[in-house]
Amino acid sequence: MKKTVKLLSPAGSMEALKTAYRFGADAVYLGGSFMQLRAKSAGFTDDMLQEAVSHAHALGKKVYVTLNCFAKNEEFDKIGDYARFLYGIGVDAAIISDIGVISAVKAAEPRLEVHLSTQANCQNYMSARLYHDLGVKRIVLARELTLPEIAEIRAKTPATLELEAFIHGAMCMAYSGRCLISSYLSGRSGNRGECAQPCRWNFSLMEEKRPGEYFPVEEEDGFSAILSSHDMNTVDFVDQIVDAGVSSLKIEGRMKTPYYIATVTRAYRMRLDGADPALCARELDYVSHRPYSSGFYFNDEKYTPYNDGLYHQEKRVAAVVLGWEKGILTVEQRNLFSQGDMLELLAPGLPGEGFVVEAMTTLDGESVTRAPHPRQILKIPCAIPAAPGDMLRMDYVQ
Repeated sequence: MKKTVKLLSPAGSMEALKTAYRFGADAVYLGGSFMQLRAKSAGFTDDMLQEAVSHAHALGKKVYVTLNCFAKNEEFDKIGDYARFLYGIGVDAAIISDIGVISAVKAAEPRLEVHLSTQANCQNYMSARLYHDLGVKRIVLARELTLPEIAEIRAKTPATLELEAFIHGAMCMAYSGRCLISSYLSGRSGNRGECAQPCRWNFSLMEEKRPGEYFPVEEEDGFSAILSSHDMNTVDFVDQIVDAGVSSLKIEGRMKTPYYIATVTRAYRMRLDGADPALCARELDYVSHRPYSSGFYFNDEKYTPYNDGLYHQEKRVAAVVLGWEKGILTVEQRNLFSQGDMLELLAPGLPGEGFVVEAMTTLDGESVTRAPHPRQILKIPCAIPAAPGDMLRMDYVQ
């Protein structure tokens, strides 16, 4: 596979950012304190952003900051100062959807690299050319494009314009940024980062004059999740996306846990580096996900039922490694585990190695048989070398 392709992971926290880099991301994208599309997340403060950039650049990695809300008039007074701040601390690019924000950023700080957000729905080469003329360096392509359409955009746009595509994660049931269901049903605008995800709700079909009489459009007991999209998974054909002309591969999930980020980033990193596709695909079953699909890449218009409307997950994180010395792991608990459990070390590279928890002690030297306390520090005998930032995972039992 081409060595120039870059892997881009999400980060909703400093821990997630460091995890993404450790497990193979070339860059991360994150939200700052201004105009990000994750209103439930406080985002990275200005001080945190500076720390994130310093950490990334020390590793030879990059940081992209999202400014992908559709702007209101009063927000333009702040955009110029924020753009200058981002460039001043070394942010590698701003991801923007609003054409007015692109113009304002370029006027205030023309040296700040701009990437077009997928929220702008760029689906053809003419639009891509126009955005390039406006100073956009990279297009994050609409998820609705097929592989041949991406290849045509690549062939008909300047070589200096980079293309980025999503390869994994949640998908919107509408064109990104154009769904109004959340605003209508809950008063929360998806275009302002407040989407209530009503497409994930359970719906029933009922005629208003026949209350309680449901028509048989259902997947479970009296309801259907037919608006709820499958998750995208391209690990089996990610090489075809690269061959279509994409130079940056993007993982969705700024609200995901560090364990999710570690597992998914590692799977795609190893796939890009030539690991067995089947092994990489198996890894992606170990995180919480909806049923997988290939998205729109193959123009498959056949409806695939969302069979159970539930998340699937085979493993969960047990602890995060703080250190390893002379056969003893120091870990910080993340979920309950006990003496006798089989744990697997999750570290950069595949496959993971497992071991049985034969004993546990607290920092005070007290022997314990269970680890029920959140973030409790424990010591565990383990012959497998590990490094800070690695994780221990276990089978997920509901």
